[in-house]
Amino acid sequence: MYMFATKRKSLLLSLSLLMALSATIAGCSKQNPETAPSAATEAAKTGKKEETITMSWPRDIGPMNPHLYNPSQLFAQSMIFEPLVMYKDGKIVPHLAESWAISPDGKEYTFKLRSNVKFSDGTAFTAKTVKKNFDAFMNNMKLHSWLGVVNVLEKTEAIDGSTFKLTLKEAYYPTLYDLAVVRPVRFLAESGFPDDGDTSKGVKNPIGTGPWVLSDYKKDEYAVFTPNQNYWGDKPKVDKVVVKVIPDAETRVLAFEKGDLDLIFGEGLISFDAYKQLEKSGKYATKLSEPVGTRNLVLNTMNEKLADLRVRQALHQGFNKKAMVEGVTLGMEEKADNILPKNLPYANIDVKPVEYNVEKAKALLEEAGWKLPAGKTVREKDGKALELELLYEKADLTQKAMAETLQAEWSAIGVKLNITGVELTVYIQRRKANQFDMNFYSNFGAPYDPHSFMTGVVQKGFGLSDPLQALPMKAEIDQKIKEGMKITDEKARTELFGSVLTTLQEQSSIIPVSYIKKIAVYQKEVSIVNFPSNRDEHPFYGIDKKE
Repeated sequence: MYMFATKRKSLLLSLSLLMALSATIAGCSKQNPETAPSAATEAAKTGKKEETITMSWPRDIGPMNPHLYNPSQLFAQSMIFEPLVMYKDGKIVPHLAESWAISPDGKEYTFKLRSNVKFSDGTAFTAKTVKKNFDAFMNNMKLHSWLGVVNVLEKTEAIDGSTFKLTLKEAYYPTLYDLAVVRPVRFLAESGFPDDGDTSKGVKNPIGTGPWVLSDYKKDEYAVFTPNQNYWGDKPKVDKVVVKVIPDAETRVLAFEKGDLDLIFGEGLISFDAYKQLEKSGKYATKLSEPVGTRNLVLNTMNEKLADLRVRQALHQGFNKKAMVEGVTLGMEEKADNILPKNLPYANIDVKPVEYNVEKAKALLEEAGWKLPAGKTVREKDGKALELELLYEKADLTQKAMAETLQAEWSAIGVKLNITGVELTVYIQRRKANQFDMNFYSNFGAPYDPHSFMTGVVQKGFGLSDPLQALPMKAEIDQKIKEGMKITDEKARTELFGSVLTTLQEQSSIIPVSYIKKIAVYQKEVSIVNFPSNRDEHPFYGIDKKE
């Protein structure tokens, strides 16, 4: 999901050129960035030096439509559009809704909206507008069926100007978590809607309630965001955020070292080597986030060789996880013992780590009937070799390096591992069709998990449930998940989900490898670079630049 490989065009445009081109760019852009007082104009009035944060991104920000997906970039959408509630530090907190009430049966959610919120065009944020947005994406619910609340939503109502109500067909505990994601449950002003109201075909203007507006844009080159003068919350501290499109990771690093970039932020945007070199130089500030996801190996139990728990356990014990993770990621990721990071809701469970032990791994394979014939290096059983395939996305160099390490380590216990790198589209197709022995899987992170992970374990066709089908307790796991999704008792849900995660861990059907982290590398005059709790949110909350 994160690797890129084309060269950038020249992006070193002066401020005067940006201003001169703005009208032309706005005319050729389908997004028609809204007209607002420029940061330069505001700075001129106050005599204050204009402060700009320049960041790079591997691709164009895409259409800023809160109800659509690719190729729109999540961080950019989150700058413009806001949710009713936010995910912060493991909890759901008020945002555009200042409070809410949930009926005892868990089917009705009534939200009290903030009274002082305006869209960036000056129009009021009301329950009527909230309903209009819900109606828009629910009219295209097939696009959004991955989001659980969409599938159980029965009715929406604007009770009055500041009260909005959701009615569900059945209780669904992740409702608030689903409302905190970056898309599609964020809000566009009425003036941004197309005449027929169908946002699946596009929007007139990307007008939201967020702290930023898109004020200048040239496809595949740059996007310029300036503060929303009508913002209801804490105003941005800088005058402008410029996002330069730089597809190539090495070029991105060179631009940063040259001073053309203030910030590199995200996952997989530069190599581990490059991060370490920038950190070691002492010239820049560097940060790693808390775990945002777990890099796992999924073992397909529908393969008769992997259906045997002893074989799966042998593979789990048969590689030095700590050494591999430290070697491949240069210590930037940590060895993972849990399928989901413990900082996610309901995932803070204590499991016994699986220790690296080659002799125990060999013994388990022997016990399972996989013998090593004299003069051979690959174990056999009933005339068949213990040969498996590990599928990985070939553009992901971390997956590739880990696959090569596993291939070498498992050969020491008599397992022949064939590693196959494929394009992302093929990778996804094979996962969905369950055409693999094992592959890499990373959970979505907050605010999607643990319920998105749990849904994947239950629902076929997403590459997680299907390979678990041969587990003898699969039906029991599914039942616990379905019950946990509906009940309103927090303690009971914690026990159910903890039991599911523990069982999957003990079965070695999903092997945790490492905890994925975001990086931030920035010039030292930039201050207050924080990692949002929501994996997809932008990093510009409270960001500042020293004089």
